[in-house]
Amino acid sequence: MASEDARSAWLRVGTVLVAAALLALSACSPSGDSSTQGRSGKTVPARSGTVEYPLDGTLRLDDVQILGSHNSYHVQAEPDLFAAMQAAAPDLASTLEYSHAPLEEQLDRSGVRQIELDVFADPEGGRYAEPAALPVLRKDPPADPAWREPGFKVLHVQDVDFGTTCILFVTCLEQVKSWSDAHPGHVPIVILVEAKDEAMTLDAPIEWTVPLPIGAVELDAIDTEIRSVFGEDDLITPDLVRGDHATLGEAVSSDGWPLLGAVRGRVLFALDNEGLRDIYLEGHPSLEGRAMFTGSRPGEDDAAFAKLNDPIADKRAIADALAANMLVRTRADADTTQARSNDTRMRDAALAGGAQLVSTDYERPNPDFSPYSVAIPGGSPARCNPVTAPPECSPHDIENPAHLAR
Repeated sequence: MASEDARSAWLRVGTVLVAAALLALSACSPSGDSSTQGRSGKTVPARSGTVEYPLDGTLRLDDVQILGSHNSYHVQAEPDLFAAMQAAAPDLASTLEYSHAPLEEQLDRSGVRQIELDVFADPEGGRYAEPAALPVLRKDPPADPAWREPGFKVLHVQDVDFGTTCILFVTCLEQVKSWSDAHPGHVPIVILVEAKDEAMTLDAPIEWTVPLPIGAVELDAIDTEIRSVFGEDDLITPDLVRGDHATLGEAVSSDGWPLLGAVRGRVLFALDNEGLRDIYLEGHPSLEGRAMFTGSRPGEDDAAFAKLNDPIADKRAIADALAANMLVRTRADADTTQARSNDTRMRDAALAGGAQLVSTDYERPNPDFSPYSVAIPGGSPARCNPVTAPPECSPHDIENPAHLAR
């Protein structure tokens, strides 16, 4: 996804030691087919095979704060192609100078629990298999046959910025599913999906690839691809959160999100397109039957998730969304600007403001820029939300590496 313009004490002796041992045993005991009672009184079944944490019956999903990676699939263009982009569009190229590790490595080593995937429709396959910039540089098209397979493709900008760690949307999801199944104690993973159909407009003598438009059929197809990988007991869906309430917004504002124990080990999807929200909601005004949540505002029927990318300018809006029990995504940096100057003001505001999802291009630093990077302070890797979590919460109540894997 582009910016909006182009786009982280332990033990004593005697009886305390005994109590700690009992706590550890309870923390790693399997939950089997148990259910967790929500604060509202509604029962949400826990995912089979997950593990229970001591405060899983107290903390809600919105009591967490997790690290997200922006354009999580992105691999910076090869040097000669990147140099050509710098010559043709230096301002754009400067925003694309970053790469992420493969998704499973981000989840395993960097503590990322929210990822973002840009998807382009390609139902017949091959539409993006021959990037138009490559012949100009006398380079062959990508060799991976996945580019010619049918299905949504994951890339940033067709023809010029197409480096990706997973080509097919389904492949990206399968990587997340594999890691999740092997680590059922994880705090829920959030996946933001941006459906893209922008035409390239750089002034260059290239026959640009025109993306297929995104409409109702394509949005339905995204839901289908999500559900081809994840079963209902793997997902946190709008239907699960709404329960018996008339609208999703009413459920979240009155009851909050489900308890963490009910949704631990699951995955939540959100549509990262304000311009497609109305199309996705058509016929599903409270996201009935949908796989993804939509960006919204307090008071709307779908008000569960809010995307407020500037934690400084959007400080009041973030506070209002948190007061309505919404999940909020914000950014710690954008367009490589903060990393180049080691400017931490946006990062610090994002972490302190209480947004549950704090997204960055730099879960690890770029030494060519500065030491700038983003991690959840004291997180393991996630932490208790500094605004919404109760005072008895500790990071190991959110996610404990010792109880993460099977």
